[in-house]
Amino acid sequence: MKTRAAVLWGKDKEFEICEVDLDSPRRNEMLVKITACGFCHTDELVRKQALPVPLPAVLGHEGCGVVESIGEGVTEFKPGDRVALSFGSCGKCNRCLDGRPTLCDSFVGINFNGVHADGTSRLSYGGKVLSTLFAQSSFAEYTVTNERNAVKIPGDVPLEITGPLGCGIQTGAGAVLNRIRPKPGNSIAVFGCGSVGLSAIMAAKIANCGTIIGIDVVPSRLETAKELGAAVVIDSTKVDPVDEIIRLTGIGADYCVDSTGKGICTRMALQCVKPGSQAIVIGGGGDMTLNVEMDLMGQAKSLVGVVEGDSNPKVFIPELIEHYRAGRFPFDKLISYYDFDDINTAMYDSLSGHAIKAVIIMK
Repeated sequence: MKTRAAVLWGKDKEFEICEVDLDSPRRNEMLVKITACGFCHTDELVRKQALPVPLPAVLGHEGCGVVESIGEGVTEFKPGDRVALSFGSCGKCNRCLDGRPTLCDSFVGINFNGVHADGTSRLSYGGKVLSTLFAQSSFAEYTVTNERNAVKIPGDVPLEITGPLGCGIQTGAGAVLNRIRPKPGNSIAVFGCGSVGLSAIMAAKIANCGTIIGIDVVPSRLETAKELGAAVVIDSTKVDPVDEIIRLTGIGADYCVDSTGKGICTRMALQCVKPGSQAIVIGGGGDMTLNVEMDLMGQAKSLVGVVEGDSNPKVFIPELIEHYRAGRFPFDKLISYYDFDDINTAMYDSLSGHAIKAVIIMK
């Protein structure tokens, strides 16, 4: 079939909306009519080729929509089901069978090698194969994805808000609720108040953390952090966040989370966590320099990388929806909407910080 999709033809290029060819669903796959898709930092890392997904490609990995048809072997879904889409996993390795698909043996291959689990793509343009992302490629009006990528969405929840749950939102919230699992009263500092960091702050409030600290350089985002649960916010252009966090907590925060992916922030998160505790990194970035004795080993600290919030989306996304229904997780406040034809505006607004979480509506 034909469908409109936003194609990334080369590194650093803008997206171009084209009519592309989409193959029919194969075994365990389904055709989904996309309602909306979030723009995520991971999409930008691919556009910059910091994550070298083969180009040209159709990106988008925070999709949501309605199941149009199903392929052979699909048992969990039927046409008409409302779904949010998340990352792909094999479902067969020990980590998947243990309920930890973020550690799937084939995670990188399925999500970043530009093909589905069977080694092929469903997308092409003029006979040229287009790469896929996260085995969903939801910057399109229709997509084909494996049923393992999908999570059912209840009818009383606005479908268009649910796409970001598949990556950025569950990454921030899961780092706190699934990995750190703080005790009530624990202090936590979050570097970066974008959608991922703000999700971590909301999750810290759900966990009844004591002093919740948000760090950023954008005043409007710091105000949002206060609205969503931060007791204290720090503008790191005005004060040294390490000194300030140690002053506020006495010896350091019980936990720190770096959502920025910037090496300098990762090191600061490690420096201001208390001895014997953890700094969690959930933002993709590059190199960093640290003093192993002073920053890490000498105070028995741990620097821990967490992928996708250590989440099983089929379990965790419904949990987040329940928190949303109860008013404890108002992630919809982070969203700004854009028409599909304005996808490049959504991208630039995300990069500038004008939009906390840009969501592209397919119409």
